[in-house]
Amino acid sequence: MQEGQEISSRVFTIPNLVSLLRLALVPVFAVLIVVGEDVWALGVLAFSGFTDWLDGVLARRLHQVTRLGQMLDPAADRLFIFVTLAVLTWRDVIPLWLLVVIVARDVMLVCLLPLLARHGYGTLPVSLVGKAGTFALLYAFPLLLLATVPGAVGGVAHVVGWAFTWWGVGLYWVAGVQYVRQARELAGSASAGGAV
Repeated sequence: MQEGQEISSRVFTIPNLVSLLRLALVPVFAVLIVVGEDVWALGVLAFSGFTDWLDGVLARRLHQVTRLGQMLDPAADRLFIFVTLAVLTWRDVIPLWLLVVIVARDVMLVCLLPLLARHGYGTLPVSLVGKAGTFALLYAFPLLLLATVPGAVGGVAHVVGWAFTWWGVGLYWVAGVQYVRQARELAGSASAGGAV
């Protein structure tokens, strides 16, 4: 969000519709993977990554930054990442440890919500590092799926996909630590303010 950008309470905006479309694609992707339609699943996954970039750009350019969008966009990202990890693990495309490492970070952040709520705060705003980690993971998954294709294309996709994966996991956890620190600072400030 740009400095001074007004946040509205509107619901029906173009960026919010793009985020809702991404949410609607989650079960479509899962079904395509389960039934073995990898080409279509790859297309849906790539399109989802594109919409993740698009909704933010539209929100800023059209001056349609909304409270709903600020919650909907990361929620759609988390759900898409979780479902993608689950079905790719089920298909043996990625190892189980990767699922555990990524989900553990989100579980850690969910545990912060009661602390924030107790001090009158909602969810934390998405950081640039967190967004970069999410982007990297959303680009890694289609490449890792493409890596299952035999030959040179699969070989290149394997290398590039794992590079995105490692960067994504690293940034994801760096952002997670930043969120924990931010939550502690907010809770400390609220406690200090209440004690005055």
